[in-house]
Amino acid sequence: MADSKRKLFSPTNIAILVAALGYFVDVYDLILFNVVRWQSLEDLGLTIEQQTQTGVWLLNLQLIGMLVGGVFWGILGDLRGRRSVLFGSIILYSVANFLNAGVGATSGAFSFMGGFDAITAYGVLRFVAGVGLAGELGAGVTLVAEISSRQGRGIAVTIIGAVGVVGAVTAGLVNEVVGWRNSYAIGGVMGIALLALRFAVFESGLFDAMKSEGTNVSRGLLPILKSWTLVFRLTKIVVVGMPIWFTLAILVGLAPKIAGEMGLSPIPKPGHLVALFYSGAIFGDIASGLLSQRLKSRKIPIGIFLFGTAVACALVLLLGPRSAAWYGAATVVMGFFSAYWIVVITTASELFGTNVRATVTTMTPNLIRASAVPVTIFFSIVAEPLGAIGATWLSGGVCFALAALALWRLPEPFGCDLNFFEK
Repeated sequence: MADSKRKLFSPTNIAILVAALGYFVDVYDLILFNVVRWQSLEDLGLTIEQQTQTGVWLLNLQLIGMLVGGVFWGILGDLRGRRSVLFGSIILYSVANFLNAGVGATSGAFSFMGGFDAITAYGVLRFVAGVGLAGELGAGVTLVAEISSRQGRGIAVTIIGAVGVVGAVTAGLVNEVVGWRNSYAIGGVMGIALLALRFAVFESGLFDAMKSEGTNVSRGLLPILKSWTLVFRLTKIVVVGMPIWFTLAILVGLAPKIAGEMGLSPIPKPGHLVALFYSGAIFGDIASGLLSQRLKSRKIPIGIFLFGTAVACALVLLLGPRSAAWYGAATVVMGFFSAYWIVVITTASELFGTNVRATVTTMTPNLIRASAVPVTIFFSIVAEPLGAIGATWLSGGVCFALAALALWRLPEPFGCDLNFFEK
């Protein structure tokens, strides 16, 4: 009994639990904006057309913040340790999301926010929240990957991903019950509450060894920028994951615009679609992780799920015009196959040395998320002559073609030794 208890509360298991719960809060806060943006902007007095334009602008601000944060937290993780990022990032995004509950408020506890222009404050807070959100997943995956066994790290990271995506479903359900302001406030409170658990997490042994034995090793972003090989490797990983955020930013995030052009009535609500998408993603995340372990490969399951995502996107566009129910059902399938996300992040952590691993693993998910910026800009440009549906076909086709090419050019990292440096 005592041995079982010691194993259950081992440093590795505690790290997995804390990383998983942190990613839960991270995904809740990250997805919450996609869930509430239409309702929140309507409540702030914007027209349908203004909601579309402002919604894309706010999303891009959040994603740009995540891009900035990805670099900052990644470098910090390689210079100061993985654990430091777990503390700093959650404080920043929790405070930002809590304040987001008060945007445009003129009474109550958040009445002080009424002194600021609502849309400007919304934009600033989405950017700040994005910076904070950027550090959570990368630091957690880096830490867990480095303290887990070669054969077990895929399972450990899969647990993080599976628990994390439940946060997205929770965001959709909570918004339905308490509204967008309280949803933001709840996200902020959950993040602050999670801080206490973080004190039980130990630093990565590989990082500690690097500090004591590799004092002359360059760490962080500089070794990557000095090597075209590393830059191209990172670029390929990001492009492989780009279709995931194409599905979220376009087919889910802009669903009212696309469904409106299809002639659907009632138009599917983004909050409902987010919940449906991540309901599929919960099972897809587990399936992709287990398939990776079963096949002893990262590339093969990514390829299978990438192809499935492309088919599911086509189903949304082909079956969606029949009814909102068909649009929703196809979204569940799309969510399932888009859940190769955690395998991509694991691949990033395995393909780079200890001196740059936190930087790469933290930057990768945020660069993938930030890829939605050029995708949505491209979508907006081609939507003028092609319409929303035509723009979705074209922008999606480009994303999937580039991802397939990038995956083909990546090396297979399954089961590799993580104890090495990049020079």
